[in-house]
Amino acid sequence: MVAIQAKWHKVVEAEILQRSSQVVSVVNQRAYIFGGELRPREPRDNDVHVLSLGEGQNPALSSAPSTSQPPSARVGTAAATLNNKLYLFSGRGGVAMAPIEEQGAVWEYDPESASWTLLAPADATAASPAARSYHCTTSDGADTIYVHAGCPEKGRLSDLWAFNVAQRQWTELAAAPDPPRGGTSIAFAGGKLFRMNGFDGKTEQGSNAWVSHSYAPDGKAGPTPRSVSALLPIVVGGRDYLVTCFGERDPSSLGHQGAGKMLSDVWAFEIDSKTWTQVETQGNELPAARGWFDADVDGKSSLVVQGGLGETNDRLGDVWRLEFS
Repeated sequence: MVAIQAKWHKVVEAEILQRSSQVVSVVNQRAYIFGGELRPREPRDNDVHVLSLGEGQNPALSSAPSTSQPPSARVGTAAATLNNKLYLFSGRGGVAMAPIEEQGAVWEYDPESASWTLLAPADATAASPAARSYHCTTSDGADTIYVHAGCPEKGRLSDLWAFNVAQRQWTELAAAPDPPRGGTSIAFAGGKLFRMNGFDGKTEQGSNAWVSHSYAPDGKAGPTPRSVSALLPIVVGGRDYLVTCFGERDPSSLGHQGAGKMLSDVWAFEIDSKTWTQVETQGNELPAARGWFDADVDGKSSLVVQGGLGETNDRLGDVWRLEFS
């Protein structure tokens, strides 16, 4: 088995970035951070915080003033990037901290103009995904974003929806294998969607990827079960991988009010051979274990990880880059 090595670099730490259940999207070597909570069930703000990530640059952090009406403050939302824009769907907020119902509309953020646009479905009578939180999204890199699973007002979901941005049209696709779950992760690679992990209300799920490839989730043949982690496509040595990192195991009995057992490991799944390898991580400093964070790909062979909930129930305000060699 080929060893996979990667090095952690701490980019910045700031009080304004202390949050969990937020979204992080990387566009043109800038990380855009939106949403999340500092105190349980209290959305922190609805500003867009921007961090430069370019080589040789100082990690400048700013809050981009919106040139248009932004989405309401929310937690447990999900976002994907497509054609240098950010697309965000639903979440949880308001006085009742209920799923935010926007009749199937998707928020589009353009970093160039720092503007938000609410993309309503072209046909208001057509079926669209229910409002939800702690769901996941990804894009095909061409014209479509995908929304999967999460928590509506009651229970959990396993549905999968595709939104064609140009046509502003939703299509419901085949649901993922049960059980329904929140805190799961999806990624698009090689023309396929992959799904793993999540929490079904009783236990963490971790026994298969979207293509139903089974593995032993024992920390040797594959990563242990977890939720509120990440799944992202990268290229290492010319080979395509999916990387999962961090996450929560053994959730707190307090639910969102507390922290469970957090993980700090990183695993890579080689798509062609369908094998897992634990990544050998290096660096002078290593990030703390966490869940309820967000991450995105920066280029083809590095990841950006931001914030989340630490094992001592503290919201983290750090940003890390993991570079694969």
